[in-house]
Amino acid sequence: MIIGVLALQGDFDAHRRRLEELGAKVLLVKKPEQLDEIDGLIIPGGESGTFLKLLGEEGFEKLKQFVRLKPSFGTCAGAILLATEVENPKQVGLGAIDISIRRNAYGRQIDSSIREGQLLTAALKKGSDSALEMVFIRAPKIERVGAGVEVIATEGKDNIPVAVRQGRTMAATFHPELSDDTRIHQTFLDLVQQRQAPLSGSRAKRPSPKKL
Repeated sequence: MIIGVLALQGDFDAHRRRLEELGAKVLLVKKPEQLDEIDGLIIPGGESGTFLKLLGEEGFEKLKQFVRLKPSFGTCAGAILLATEVENPKQVGLGAIDISIRRNAYGRQIDSSIREGQLLTAALKKGSDSALEMVFIRAPKIERVGAGVEVIATEGKDNIPVAVRQGRTMAATFHPELSDDTRIHQTFLDLVQQRQAPLSGSRAKRPSPKKL
């Protein structure tokens, strides 16, 4: 299993270190053709508008095809790119997860903070809800969650969704790579492994061709 980290800007190296800590093989993705070499992709934080400029038309279309087919996880700016609707201001997205998201909803860089939220482990089908450290840096806010989207982490007394999942796609408005808690990244690795399992199983059961 090879996990790519989009390495155009942002703290992509923190994601690399976390993934390697969890035993994953990592490829820093800087060219569109490298997407063909990986089983899952993390789109890190940074500035979503800058991501679009650096990707260019070819890179954006290649990335759009990838997130429709293989597991993808966006954090902060990455979550913005994966959304179906982006506000403040409006911006094109990859449309991989049915959420509406507002850029810079928590304020400017000076308003960055570390908060304690809840990991909804019931949604992960193991254990009970537990505290999760969350680092917010010029964070966006998920303002609408589509019917097919599962909330896996919340924050604040109003239980604002800050990590969500739909099919093969995950998004988080905070930076899990900047805390010591590895559970969010492990959840993504589990998702990639689950998506690979049916393929390997179908191959194993495929009958051998009959000899003439």
